[in-house]
Amino acid sequence: MIPKLPLHDPRWRDLEGVTADEVRALLEQMASTAATGTGDEWRRTWTHLTGGLMDDGVVSDGAYAALPHLVEAAAALPPEQTVDFWVDLGFLMTADHRPPVPADLGAGFSAALRVAERAATRSLLATGTPAQTYPHLALSCVAFTGHHIASALQRIPDSQESELLLVCPGCGSDTEIPEFFVNPVRPPVESPELPDPVPVRQGEHPWGEVAAVLEQETPGEGWEPFLRVAREVAAVGLPPETPGQAVLCLVAVLVAAKGAPQRDGRERARQLMSLTGYFRCWDCERTWTIADGLAENPDGAHPRSHPTEAWTDSGWSAVTGEPAAGGTGETATRFRREGNALLAADGTRWGRISDFPDSAPGSIGGVDSLAVVSRPGQPTLVAGAGDRGMLYLWDAADGRLVHGPLAGHPDRIRSMTVLPLSDGRILLASGGDAGTIAVWDPVTGRPVREPAGNWPGGVTGMCTATVPDGETLLVTATPRGAVRLWHPDTGEAVGRLNPYGSPIRSIAAVPIAADHTLIAAADTAGRVHVWDPAVDDPWEPGAAVQLSGRALHDADHRAATVAAVPTHDGTVLATGDDRGAVMLWDPATGAPVGDGLPASTGTAGLPVMTAAMPHGGRAVLVIGSRFGRNLRVWEPESGTVRHIAVDVAVTCLATAGPDLIVGHDHGVLRLPLTRQ
Repeated sequence: MIPKLPLHDPRWRDLEGVTADEVRALLEQMASTAATGTGDEWRRTWTHLTGGLMDDGVVSDGAYAALPHLVEAAAALPPEQTVDFWVDLGFLMTADHRPPVPADLGAGFSAALRVAERAATRSLLATGTPAQTYPHLALSCVAFTGHHIASALQRIPDSQESELLLVCPGCGSDTEIPEFFVNPVRPPVESPELPDPVPVRQGEHPWGEVAAVLEQETPGEGWEPFLRVAREVAAVGLPPETPGQAVLCLVAVLVAAKGAPQRDGRERARQLMSLTGYFRCWDCERTWTIADGLAENPDGAHPRSHPTEAWTDSGWSAVTGEPAAGGTGETATRFRREGNALLAADGTRWGRISDFPDSAPGSIGGVDSLAVVSRPGQPTLVAGAGDRGMLYLWDAADGRLVHGPLAGHPDRIRSMTVLPLSDGRILLASGGDAGTIAVWDPVTGRPVREPAGNWPGGVTGMCTATVPDGETLLVTATPRGAVRLWHPDTGEAVGRLNPYGSPIRSIAAVPIAADHTLIAAADTAGRVHVWDPAVDDPWEPGAAVQLSGRALHDADHRAATVAAVPTHDGTVLATGDDRGAVMLWDPATGAPVGDGLPASTGTAGLPVMTAAMPHGGRAVLVIGSRFGRNLRVWEPESGTVRHIAVDVAVTCLATAGPDLIVGHDHGVLRLPLTRQ
């Protein structure tokens, strides 16, 4: 008998989520079904009652008083009739928020779990449970043992869903693996390992019956190693020390053996078998068991050094040992900020991080755009635009404020670009939220032309066009599709691009010769346009070649940002999408270059991107997401990818020589792209 709180006890009035009368009514219905073998009214009553026992993931304290009564009654019912009851109870046991069991209810609740484990295991071995329900039933039985992997019950998606969300036990970052549950699935190539010696559960348990059933199973090709692990895990009774991936192996094998119909069971089991493998965290780049990523704060989780293969946030990827070294001889790794130092994952110092002074113009918004002004024989300046129409210019070498705050725009500055003119002057253009355009002299900090214009939707992007006749033109884009060419000194509009009028999200100049640039733009539909500003008629292509539509379609790449990437062989075009994926393109042919950079959970979102070739080395791209706190630094030539946790909400990026300039919600900081 299970110790229970009597239904007439006044203590029920102090408990939430359920009343004694509700429990009494359900018990009567369950007793009637047990006596007659028919009737399912109790199921509807139980479903209604669960809404009070657990509300929005929070278990009520009344559950601890009600369940001893209900578990005892459910254990008396035929096992094939109680599958849903045990599954619901499993979700209660693994809910996100479970208050401590009151002291006076502890003994009864613990006894109820032991009875539930034995009764639910009988349901586990009964015939006829659908293959789609069976994993939930098996994990519910695991939950009654108290094993930590039972929390996977809350994380494993429905069989119709393909994504899997894992949490890194080391750094806490989410890693979302798209199309994890696909057909055909790719199960691990090796079965899980068990400790030596294998821990054995003390006391009586019902899992020996499960092991006996599995002894009768004859697996198909490739299943024997996994079946051996499942038998051994069941035989020792799932003690807490059992590795989570080994318990998941038992769950998958049971689904294959008992899920109905058998064909569906085998198919679902192969999907679940993938959970016994490994994944690599996109952020800290360490490899863990998928079981550790599914469990909540798993005890004993540790990174694995030599998995054969592992999943990544862009899908299946081969992994051999630790991340491979790149062409520079430096291991791809995660960087983090510690005070003013940028540290590699091994704790060694990479370089110094410095904040530009007075870079936070206000408490809201921070810096929305950046531009780097490189002047012959003079210090390079970094221009930052604030949230109140203010402009700041710092010396890039020492971070000293040279000019600012410079008041000009009546609105937030959203975009900037540098204009190197043929007469040797260098100007700085800025575009505002209300569509105003201003041009500045960065040497004096004074406006060449006061902000003018009123383009609806604001200026979403700016770049500089050089045409073969020697002119340098300012190019501006708006979200309503107006892409115009301007004379920098006079402010006269001298041409238009974008004849289709597509709303523009991002725009960039792509040099194809010393005196000729093309203009590339990404629109709000994810399309990429390339125009030649040297052609008077915007419908004429001139030197512009459009990107391969088939390559874009095959990659399911909807561009949200564009950037020019300098290389030793000329400039290529980079396009980034909202998933964090990046592709490179040859502007002469419109064909993709190389394999591109896969999507990444950590840098997915509205993208920000910049490119450089520091100190004449390899080209690098820096990719992040707006208001994200992580960056990826990619060397396309070597394939090396480094991750940087900057601990600020990134808004924009730029490069100045070997340094990365990061605009964020509270200012501007600088960090080195190469080791100092």
